[in-house]
Amino acid sequence: MAKPNFSSFKHKNDLKILFAKYLKHKFWFLLSLVVFMTASYLYITYTVPKYQAGASVQIIEEKSASSQLRFFSDLDILPGANKNVEDEIEVIRSRPNLIEAIRNLSLNKKIYHLGKFRDTEIYKNNPINFTFLSKDSLVNDSKFSCFIVPLSGTKFSFWTEDDKQREFTFGDEIETGTGKITILPEESSVLNAYVGKRLKIELLPFNEAAMHYAGALKMGIKDRYSSVIDLSIQDPVQEKAIDFLNELVNVYNVNGQNDKKVIADRTAEFIDDRIAGIYNDLSAADQSAQDFKSGRGLTDIRSQSDINLNISAASQKELQNAQIKLQLAEGMKDILDSQEDYKILPSNIGLDDPSITSTTARFNQLVLERERLLKSSNRKNPVIVNIDEQLENIRLGMQSSLNGMTNNLNLRVNNLSSQVATVNSKIYSAPRNERALRDITRKQQTVESLYLYLLQKKEEAQIAYASASPNSKIVNPGFASSKFPVSPKKPIIVLFSLILSFLLPIGIIYGLELFDDKVHNSHSLSKLISDIPVIGELPRLKTKDAKLVKKDDRSVLAEALRIIRTNIDYLLQTNADKEKPANVIFITSNLPKEGKTFLSTNLAMIFANSYKKILLIGADIRNPKFHALYGEENEKAAVNEKLKDKVGLTNYLFDDSLTMSDIVNKHDVNGNTLDVILSGKSFPNPSELLMNGRMKILLEKASKRYDYVLVDTAPMMPVTDTLLISKFANLMIYVLRAGKTNVSDIDFPVQLKTDGKIANLAFVVNSVKSSELGYGGKYGYGYGNKDKKWWKR
Repeated sequence: MAKPNFSSFKHKNDLKILFAKYLKHKFWFLLSLVVFMTASYLYITYTVPKYQAGASVQIIEEKSASSQLRFFSDLDILPGANKNVEDEIEVIRSRPNLIEAIRNLSLNKKIYHLGKFRDTEIYKNNPINFTFLSKDSLVNDSKFSCFIVPLSGTKFSFWTEDDKQREFTFGDEIETGTGKITILPEESSVLNAYVGKRLKIELLPFNEAAMHYAGALKMGIKDRYSSVIDLSIQDPVQEKAIDFLNELVNVYNVNGQNDKKVIADRTAEFIDDRIAGIYNDLSAADQSAQDFKSGRGLTDIRSQSDINLNISAASQKELQNAQIKLQLAEGMKDILDSQEDYKILPSNIGLDDPSITSTTARFNQLVLERERLLKSSNRKNPVIVNIDEQLENIRLGMQSSLNGMTNNLNLRVNNLSSQVATVNSKIYSAPRNERALRDITRKQQTVESLYLYLLQKKEEAQIAYASASPNSKIVNPGFASSKFPVSPKKPIIVLFSLILSFLLPIGIIYGLELFDDKVHNSHSLSKLISDIPVIGELPRLKTKDAKLVKKDDRSVLAEALRIIRTNIDYLLQTNADKEKPANVIFITSNLPKEGKTFLSTNLAMIFANSYKKILLIGADIRNPKFHALYGEENEKAAVNEKLKDKVGLTNYLFDDSLTMSDIVNKHDVNGNTLDVILSGKSFPNPSELLMNGRMKILLEKASKRYDYVLVDTAPMMPVTDTLLISKFANLMIYVLRAGKTNVSDIDFPVQLKTDGKIANLAFVVNSVKSSELGYGGKYGYGYGNKDKKWWKR
């Protein structure tokens, strides 16, 4: 036969106990569930749902389409091949772009339909339209709201939070704190649907609206090496969110194209100015050659020696290049010196200095940013002031660089001129006519080469202007990411509320138990003291419950006492002495009001129900409490007053002439007859009375005459009375009060037993809640009780 698995059974039983510990608080779990589910329902009902819209664009990294377009990079018109996608994200979501998109769609103007649970924004199919007659600058920076109720196709009711309700006709000018407002109806079919309904008009400043959309707009790249940017935004109106994303991308592309065209246009203007000046020089050179040949009658002149000509040609070429660069540098310098305000500078016009080229590009970038900001601000804006300072610093640096370049070029031109003069001195040994003609021809070629170079750059600039393309390609235009709201998420909120409704009570119960240092029932006490028996527990009584059991009582209290009686008999028989009876039972506790007298009196009654001869002794001679045998709880003061002069235990201990028969009183209580020894008259030396030896004599006589001797003793902690006579007890019942006795207080009686000061110790837990009762309360209390419930009577 297989042996039962007790460890598995114990584990299951522990889980059952743990589950039962929380199940007894099912009311709080139910209340928590109702509260959280109600809160989730109200949150879902009153929260405005939000929908998500998305879009995606690819940042275009433009390159030269052919060898004929390589000059774009020279002019710095097209963006570089290594454009930073993350930088473009910041450009797209920049405040000027957001404000422009909001202005184009009038997103700072909103109309709401005020509902019973939540307000609904009306988009596109508006029943009305409103316009402010004030200046745009004032309206754009103002925050305004008002309420209207369309009364018919021509009338409406109007009011603000600070003004009373008035009636107007559509088209009237209404004076408000922001300025005059005019409200006009839209299509009659749409307006009629809102007649009698409350509408709210709201106007937001562009900056505030831009801050809202900047916070709601989410942007990111697909992966680390991708040039595709994903855009998404959440809004109560999904169609509005889609329109906003499309408009924002469109504004970004249009501004990018405009920037490219401004740079190309400014470059073309600079080249036109230079061509006009050089054309005059070229005409003068041609006229000089014509006049010289005509006046001298020259048609063809033999060339000079090959060596001199080659040397002269090389020197002249270097001189021409230096002169061209000198003229370009002086032209750029003249533009910088003549600028009264900050304008776009021509970029990459042929100067070899890379620092001037990069500085020019940085200067143009700041000028474009400045002009874009000036569209929505003024020159005193701190950002524009900062840009002006940067531009001034760059201009000063460029002027310094150009001054140095012109000085170097002048020096180089002078050196080359000296070299040419040296070589020409040899050539001038030839006929003077040939030399003069060659001078004219060289000058003519120099001016012509510069003229042709600028014409080429002009054509390139015009091609760049015409071919300016958007900065991005739309991969996915604005679309609805989901047809269901993304906020609030009903399943998640309901699930979270459901979980929290259980976790909160569990956490509170666990926390209370974690810091709980009280004894609650016999089961918890048994875990603390495994070597001392716990013989029972008494239920907590309600105010209307009887405090003293009756004959044939089947209440929970009576059944609990019967269990204790059975356990007492077992303990007494285990420790019985064949030579003398073992039936003296002391009932005590740590502190007053823990229930020792309650147990004593009821235990006497339950023993009397079994037709045993019982003696109940009130040994708490400092504070007698046998009033329950004589009157109700609310009469205890009067009862104690009547009993204090009766002969009792203290009289017997003090007066050697008294016998046990003199102090025993017979009482009929609830159909049972009890022999009771009262505490007696109060004496000033109670401890000394208990030590005089007569207590031992009394208990020895009583144990022979009665089946059980129950002694209600004084509490152990405050006084030493009980400890003085504890050696006369065959069983010491220690009463602990559930919810009052600290766990640390159990160490006191356990230590007394360990030290040998008391023997045969047993515990009883008093005033246990019905939900905390142990096995007796679960399975045995009230068994066979036929009392009907009040609703069945």
